[in-house]
Amino acid sequence: MQPEPIQAMNLEEYLGAWLAHSKARVRGKTWDGYECIVRRRIVPHLGKVPLGELSPLQIQGLYDQLLLARPPLSGGTILNAHLLLSHALSQAVRWGYLSANPAAGAQPPRPKRKELAVVDHPFAERILSAAEGTRYELPVAIAIATGMRRGEILALRWADLSPDYSVAQVRRTLLATNAGLVFEPPKTRRSRRAVVLPQFLRPYLAREKASQTRRRRGKGWEENDLLCCRKDGSAVNPDTLTSGWAPFLKRRGIPHIRFHDLRHAHATLMLSKGVHPKIVSERLGHASIGITLDTYSHVLPSMQQEAAEAFDEIFTRASS
Repeated sequence: MQPEPIQAMNLEEYLGAWLAHSKARVRGKTWDGYECIVRRRIVPHLGKVPLGELSPLQIQGLYDQLLLARPPLSGGTILNAHLLLSHALSQAVRWGYLSANPAAGAQPPRPKRKELAVVDHPFAERILSAAEGTRYELPVAIAIATGMRRGEILALRWADLSPDYSVAQVRRTLLATNAGLVFEPPKTRRSRRAVVLPQFLRPYLAREKASQTRRRRGKGWEENDLLCCRKDGSAVNPDTLTSGWAPFLKRRGIPHIRFHDLRHAHATLMLSKGVHPKIVSERLGHASIGITLDTYSHVLPSMQQEAAEAFDEIFTRASS
């Protein structure tokens, strides 16, 4: 089937074709995000513009309109729309529909960097205590103890643990897509990793193992070998875990933080205890140590103070 002539194709029609092309080439969750951005952010403003007439100024106007939306959209949301549009129009250049990418001449707003929530040791202990005996107990403990992502925690299977619960292999992640729950490989090569587990986690794992053994004797058990599961053994929807998190904290009088902030808590606690950033980066599954250093730069000043004190100690000894 020959592609539709450019003169007859508007941006909405082209993006529909691009989405169809992309569906088998990206993860389901990623495609859902693409489709949402196209439908909600781009098509209402530029969908009827003929593809060949699309200009950088029109795309810049789109970003200005999104900035003035009510409720206002964040710079990060608009940047995501820009990245998608740039990617899609680059494909139009490769397919011969366009001679140049008009998105290259538009400038999205620079997103404001969000301040990370501070979860220190006492706050982490408070959250762990509040989660005891609830469906959040094991996911919270794993997040704080390992820095794993939400989807990685919910995809962990007992077979991924060493017999003594000392190492966990991160082999997959659980995603909530429009087609349902999907287990997929980690997004990047470094996300597929082995994480050494602290002894702190072993009582939590042992309690959950015993609980699952009891529940397995009942009717309707669904065998998935998951560490964190529903009462019947089925997978926990990641979005459900997140949507219930804020009410859970509120009922217990705990200041709001995102579940994802427990991952940041692990990194911050490790860095503040002097664990080398390279090791923290490996535990988190970051693509590079640079991401770790940039994300947790707020912890580094105290580490630099320790370095300066160590230097003074060396030269004090040398001069004495």
